[in-house]
Amino acid sequence: MFFVPRHFWRGIYVKILPMEEAIKQFHTQFSWVPTVVYSEKLPKTEKFILDGMGGSHLAADLLHAYRPDIDLCFFSDYDIPVLPPARLKGALLIASSFSGNTEEPIDFAEKAFARGLPLAVIAKGGKLLEFAQKYALPHVALPPTKIQPRSGLGFQILALVALLQCETLQNELVTLASVLEPEQLEEEGKELAKALRGSVPVIYASTRNSAVAYNWKIKMNETGKLPAFYNVFPELNHNEMTGFDVTQTTEGLSRKFHFIFLTDSADHPQNQKRMAVCKKLYQDRGLAVTEVPLEGESPLQKMFTSLLIADWTALHLSKIYGTEAEQVPMVEEFKKLVSSS
Repeated sequence: MFFVPRHFWRGIYVKILPMEEAIKQFHTQFSWVPTVVYSEKLPKTEKFILDGMGGSHLAADLLHAYRPDIDLCFFSDYDIPVLPPARLKGALLIASSFSGNTEEPIDFAEKAFARGLPLAVIAKGGKLLEFAQKYALPHVALPPTKIQPRSGLGFQILALVALLQCETLQNELVTLASVLEPEQLEEEGKELAKALRGSVPVIYASTRNSAVAYNWKIKMNETGKLPAFYNVFPELNHNEMTGFDVTQTTEGLSRKFHFIFLTDSADHPQNQKRMAVCKKLYQDRGLAVTEVPLEGESPLQKMFTSLLIADWTALHLSKIYGTEAEQVPMVEEFKKLVSSS
C-alpha cells in the first residue's frame, strides 16, 4: 500500500500521486491527445512566446533543445517581455501554468489580452483556465491528473506542440509511449543516488543539452530537496572549472560536490573531448565524477530516458535523506507570504 500525500488547495485536500507511481506511469502521458479549444482563433504564425514558471516552462526548454529551428521564446516573469516590435508582431503568446494559479503567467496573460495580442493558454484548471474560457481564448486543458508540474512534462510538451500546430512533431512524441521504459531505469537511478549521498550534485552537459541538465537540477531540488547546480560546455571551461582547481585552502569546499557528466555521442566532437579532459582534470584532483550517457534510438528518447534516470535518482536521494518527495512546502510557504504582504 502506498502512502498518498495530500495537498491543501482551495479549502479541500487533494490526493497527490506518489512520486514513484508518477515516474512509473510517465510514458503513458504520451498517449494523451490534446484538444485545442477555439483552435480556429489560432493565428497563422511561426513565432511563439511562452511565459511559465517552474515545471510549466520546462517543456518549452526541452522543445527548444530538440527543435532549435522553431522560433520559440520562453519567458519566466511578470508582464510581457521587452522585445523588438518585429519580434512581438504576429507572434502567438502562450501563458502556461500547470495549476492555472501561478501569478506570473496570469499577469502575462492579462497584459497580453489588454494589448490585444494573440494569446493562448495551457493549464489544468484554476484562474488561468477560467480566464481563457471567459474570453473564448484558444486553450488546452491539461488532464485533471494528480501529479506535480515537474512530473507532467509529457502532457505539457504535447499541449505546447498542439498550440504550435506541428502535427509531425506531435507524432514523434506519441512514439515515446511505447519506447520509454521507466521501471527498467530505476536501478540505475538508485545506484547513482547511493554514489551521490553526502554530496551536492553538479550537473554538466553540452550547450545543446542544457535543458536536460537544467531539468536534472530541478528534480534534485524539488524531489530530493537538495541544493544542486548545473552548467554547460564549453562555457564552463572558461570560468567555473577554475573554481575547482583544488588547493590546500579550498579543498574542503571542493570535496562537497559530485559532478554528473551527461555525455552524448551526438555532441560536437570538441565538446566531447572537452568533457573527457575536464573529467580527467577533476578526477586527478580527487573530485567525484560520474558519467551518465544519454542513450536511446532517437534524440527524444535519449532526452526523456535521461530525465527518467534523474527522476529515480532524485526519488532515491529523497528516501536516503528522509525528505518529502512529492510536495514543495517551501514554495507553498513562500507563495503564502508573498500573497499576504
